[in-house]
Amino acid sequence: MDLKVTQENLSKALQNVARVASGRSTLPILSHVLLKTVNNRLSISATNLDIGITQYVGSKITSEGSVTVPGRLAQDFVSNLPSGTVISLKQEDHKIHIDAELYKSTINGANTDEFPIMPTIKKGTSVELAASSFKSALQQVIFAASSDETRPVLTGVYLYGNEDKLFIAATDSYRLAEKHIGSHKDPISLLIPANALQELMRIMGDAAKTIKITFDEQQVLFMVGDIELIARLIDGNYPDYQKLIPSKFVVKALVDKQELLSISKISSLFSRENANSITLDVKESDQTLSVQSIASQVGENTSTTKGKVTGSGAITLNSRYLIDGVQAMNGKSVEVCFNGKLEPLVLRDPANKDYIHLVMPLKS
Repeated sequence: MDLKVTQENLSKALQNVARVASGRSTLPILSHVLLKTVNNRLSISATNLDIGITQYVGSKITSEGSVTVPGRLAQDFVSNLPSGTVISLKQEDHKIHIDAELYKSTINGANTDEFPIMPTIKKGTSVELAASSFKSALQQVIFAASSDETRPVLTGVYLYGNEDKLFIAATDSYRLAEKHIGSHKDPISLLIPANALQELMRIMGDAAKTIKITFDEQQVLFMVGDIELIARLIDGNYPDYQKLIPSKFVVKALVDKQELLSISKISSLFSRENANSITLDVKESDQTLSVQSIASQVGENTSTTKGKVTGSGAITLNSRYLIDGVQAMNGKSVEVCFNGKLEPLVLRDPANKDYIHLVMPLKS
């Protein structure tokens, strides 16, 4: 391998890819990144066996080759070189010689035969979406996925098609977030690891216009610009959460988003020693929504906002789940809906029905 590449392009690619290379693995080769010439471009790949990322970088190639090098070392070295520098990479056996004007270094690599074969999807189904919309949708749902590895199905984000509509959803059984992201005629049912989608959000640039999603029965591949991310799908059946979402509501309060967020955060300060328990009290007679919390050692708080209210009632919730849900709303107003203290509360944007956030009640 003998090639030249700019510092900016190589540094950005290593930053996107090398994070997946884990130094904590029992397989030392997984802490390496694979440098390889492909179709007159330099490809940089890393994998932790669950997630694989490859980025292609434009370069001037004199001779082809492949080598693996420690990901963290390569990333730190290249990122500290002066911007605007042209970097020369020359391979000698399992070593890579780096020449960047006044900076010269040799990094010891490893045999590429030891590096895992990057998975591919030979025959799959594809769908294309607007990259910015998909990234925004992920930000609205991914935080609701569970981190409990004993229930692996809930650690995933569910991408599925239903009646020509495409949805993305996540739940940890205490709260649920669902977003309608478009339409697709063919059936889709993908349970994607949330950590893979976290990596996808990290590497998706704002300039990307489309994202192509290709999948088979075991894997899903995301292609955004010059970057490819592939991940294993989670095996299992996602809960039929649609049954949890009420079709009608007795109590509805339309309030300003920022005011609801403010009074929820204030009340949460008094709920810390009480398992984050707060109570929403909606009164039609006063056209108000109040958030109450009591801490026997600290004191108590009641914060109130005005709104457009139909029906009256109270419900007890985890303050963190309520705050997360309100923050995920994109509009200026939030409609708070529920049927009683034993049924879930639903947050939705009255001006945009494509997103809902559901929070299960606490026993008061």
